[in-house]
This record gives sequence, structure tokens and C-alpha cells, in this order.
Amino acid sequence: MTGTLQLLLLGGSLIGGGFALLLWHLAPSEPDLGDVLTRLSPAGAKTSTSEASGPPSRIERLGQWALKTFPASAWAATPVKELRLLQISTARYHGEKVGYALGGLALGPVAGAFLTLLGWNIPVAVPLLGSLVLAVAGFFLPDYNVRDDAKKARREFARALASYIDLVGLERASGSGPRQALEVAAQVGDSWVFQRLGEELARTRWSGVTPWEALHELGDELGLPELSDLADIMRLSGEDGTQVWGSLRARSTGMRAAMLNHEKARAIEVSERMTIPMSMLGVVFLALIITPALLRVLSS
Repeated sequence: MTGTLQLLLLGGSLIGGGFALLLWHLAPSEPDLGDVLTRLSPAGAKTSTSEASGPPSRIERLGQWALKTFPASAWAATPVKELRLLQISTARYHGEKVGYALGGLALGPVAGAFLTLLGWNIPVAVPLLGSLVLAVAGFFLPDYNVRDDAKKARREFARALASYIDLVGLERASGSGPRQALEVAAQVGDSWVFQRLGEELARTRWSGVTPWEALHELGDELGLPELSDLADIMRLSGEDGTQVWGSLRARSTGMRAAMLNHEKARAIEVSERMTIPMSMLGVVFLALIITPALLRVLSS
């Protein structure tokens, strides 16, 4: 099969795929009831408002088009908590999935055409299969990126939250009220964690929600149980007037101990992985020593 015929078959496949996508776009699709109820809920409305704070980018417009065009069954489970923690809009997330998939789909034919021009006789099935593999890999790549970034963000949030709890305890010990202690402690740091807490606490001044209720909802929304524990402790202080300095101190100490144990476990894991190359190097060294003797025995 000549390279010209392969390019013609590839062009026909792309045109046929375009017509199939066009028919899919024109076919009516039923909305997913769970997704609709989520968008109409207060949390979904708050997320939509924060996402609409600025003009959408190209990747967000692509994601909006994909969400309106493709049925809900075409998407995998959306990591909602991870996206809210990273403050990434669902439109941008789905736009990246579609963009990476299209990029992987186009990379196979481009690479096949380039190799054909160099004189390589590659069957047409190879670039087509490579395109499908790259498209699937590109479609799921944002899922891995989001979950990995959210895992790192949660560790950073936990480290900053331990310091924030100490600051809240110091403010309460100095005579500040529960709300004042939470707000003043959030103004001390300039990291994104303190800014996020400060924004959530400032929103409670006009939303009619108590600060501890807002922090508890934020902890559940982002998947941060440490923040929910802080909210429960401050609820006791705000509603019953309980002295919570000891509880806050014990909570921050426990968090630091847990983080220290986690870091020790990671260090041990890395040390164990480092022994594998050293063991392989020892095996290679022994093979270099034994091989000449074996060759002499076999040749005699």
C-alpha cells in the first residue's frame, strides 16, 4: 500500500468521523438529572458564580461546548472536590479533556505522514491505532493531573491549617471572640490557604451563616476533615462559651504528628526504592566477574 493511498484512507476516515460527530451533535440528548440538581443546589450556584467571575478562555469555551453537546454518559466521574479545592472550573476541566483528546487524535496521522515522507512504509492501521491510544490517554490525562495536584494541595492545606489553628487558639487565649479570632488569624498569612479561609469567613458576614458552619461546609466541600474538626471546636466556643485553647492546641499537635509520621513513611519508602538500583548494580558486577569463568568452562 503506497503512502498516497494511506493518506487518502486517513482523510476519508477523518471526514467520516467529522460527519459522525456532526450527527451526534444534532441528535437530541437527555440531561443527566443528578448533574442538573447539583447545578441548581446552593453549592452548585456558588460554584457557578465563582466560575463566571471573568470572561471564559478558549479552553473553557471548548469545555462549555462539550458539556452542552455530548451526553452525560460520555464523561467519567468528575472529581468535583478536587476541582473546587484547586479552584478550577468544570468547563476548563472538560475543555482540557477534549483538547488533549483531539491533540492525541491528530498526533498519530501527523507522525504517520511525516514518517511516510521520510520513506518509511508504515501500514495505515499503525497511525490510526496510535491516534486512538493517544486520544484515550489524552482524555484521561487531566484526571490524573487534577487528582495529583489536589493531593499536593491537601498536604499544603493541612500544614498551613496547623499554624492557623495555633493562631486561632492564641487569639482566643488573648480574649478575642470566636468570629474575631478566626478572622484575625486568617489575616496573618499570605498563602492561598489563608486567603481562601479569609474569603470564606468574609462571606459569612452577609450570608447569615456562622463562621463555624461555613468552615464545616468548606471542609466537607473540599474533602478536608481537619477543617471540619476546627469548625466543630469553634462551634463549642461560639455557642456554649467553652474555653477551647487546649482543644485547639491538641488538634494542631496531632496534625503535626500525623504529618511527621507521613513524611517518615515517605522517606522510608524512598530509601527502600533506592536499594533496588544498588542491588541491580551488584548483580551486574557479579555477572561481569562470573561471565569470563563460565565462558572458559564452557569452551574447554
